[in-house]
Amino acid sequence: MIEKGAVLPLFYMPPVEYFSELTIYNPDFILEKYEHFPKQTYRNRANIYSPDGMLTLVVPVVKGSKAHTAVKDVRISYDFRWQRLHWMSLQNCYRRSAYFEYYEDEFAIFYEVRETFLFDMNEKLLRLLLNLLKIKTEIKFTVDYEPEYLNLKDFRQGFSSKKETEYPQKPYYQLFEDRHGFIKNLSIVDLLFNQGPQSVNYL
Repeated sequence: MIEKGAVLPLFYMPPVEYFSELTIYNPDFILEKYEHFPKQTYRNRANIYSPDGMLTLVVPVVKGSKAHTAVKDVRISYDFRWQRLHWMSLQNCYRRSAYFEYYEDEFAIFYEVRETFLFDMNEKLLRLLLNLLKIKTEIKFTVDYEPEYLNLKDFRQGFSSKKETEYPQKPYYQLFEDRHGFIKNLSIVDLLFNQGPQSVNYL
């Protein structure tokens, strides 16, 4: 267990702010594995920029997975074809962006393979994103649930998907900004598909 640093939740294609904090605390951070799964957070949703403005992609979870289930045990639901919907949305939103074609094959696999657990899918996505962002780190996990950490900055209740962040984000070019202006703190894929290799310098 690390003695200082931060504890972070594990998200589905996390927002830009998440990676800013991760790079600040890198390599002194751990990922929460044993918290109870909270509803309506970035753990199973991501915001991207569509031609109509912000679009939220939600990974459905198996009913009953919500209350008092450790986040590592939450199962993904395949009752409807959400993978097809998410992949089509990413293609429709970013096909014309500068770098989508460079990365699309690596993301496409996540919408073809059926992972059982949300945590496993999110971990694999995070490893891919860190690799594409050229952020070198070792991923470490909590070994049990601690209600609070005295020596670590606790981000488990941070990064609200329901209210606008106070994160002071400087604008970068977004594909549809001529229609809706710059939208803050979207999924890291928005930055990656628009800025490519420059993303890590931005962070």
